[in-house]
Amino acid sequence: MNTSKKILIADDEQDILEILQFNLEAEGYLVATAKNGEVAIEIAKSFAPDLIILDIMMPGKNGMDVCKQLRSIDTFKNTLIIFLTAIKDESNEIKGLETGADDYLTKPIRPKVLISKINSLFRRMLPEKNPATQFGNLFIDREKYSVRLNNTDVVLARKEFELLSLLASKPGKVFLRNEILQKIWGTEVIVGDRTIDVHIRKIRQKLNLDCITTVKGVGYKFEG
Repeated sequence: MNTSKKILIADDEQDILEILQFNLEAEGYLVATAKNGEVAIEIAKSFAPDLIILDIMMPGKNGMDVCKQLRSIDTFKNTLIIFLTAIKDESNEIKGLETGADDYLTKPIRPKVLISKINSLFRRMLPEKNPATQFGNLFIDREKYSVRLNNTDVVLARKEFELLSLLASKPGKVFLRNEILQKIWGTEVIVGDRTIDVHIRKIRQKLNLDCITTVKGVGYKFEG
């Protein structure tokens, strides 16, 4: 397929850069590469990628730092960011998601599987027929990926926004944990239950509203 979407890959292993670039370009994506974090940030500013794939263990500025710095720049608030790393422990996965990454994948990964996950992420970015929802002073615009509370913008990471949007789409409905994982992270993405809890905690902190209720042992629901 010819997507015309742009992807930046940052990894200090040349063979990984070449393999991923070849397969993504064959899929129709426009690809740029960087061998370290500092270069990745500079290329991102000029290339304006739709998605960034970051290794964590890079010389100089590591992937976590790159993600944090990019998320601090308005241009990249909603850019898709994926960690692709050999680090497999849960604590690093949670830390990666907390820095604002949309996904955390571990090496080795087959190029076709990675492309499938990337295609799935882009599909979930498509606007809905009824993009705007309002609950009192809370306004959620799915088309613009924006949240306003009391006429003030609330900045959420992409996965935080998608989770809030999902829960708010059916107020009062209890979304099961497995259902949330499937709808937000997809059936092919393996993440732990704590991933949901981390994102819920972040949403609550940023909104400072008691609008998301935990149904112990079951899931979560939104009460507007």
